[in-house]
Amino acid sequence: MISLQIGDIIRLRKPHPCGSTDWKVMRTGMDFRIQCLGCQHQAWIPRVKLERQLKEVLQKAHPEQS
Repeated sequence: MISLQIGDIIRLRKPHPCGSTDWKVMRTGMDFRIQCLGCQHQAWIPRVKLERQLKEVLQKAHPEQS
């Protein structure tokens, strides 16, 4: 299971119709609410589908302190 937090910036494999592949995590849980950074459209996506589509985490909202 991938640990994503609210505010993380992620990159998905398939582009949004506006052309952007970067999204901001707005809500976590069984379903995620993500916001396109290109056109600001928000979408709900199940955790399982998001984990399959996730390419990389570009920026953590709150980096873990070591």
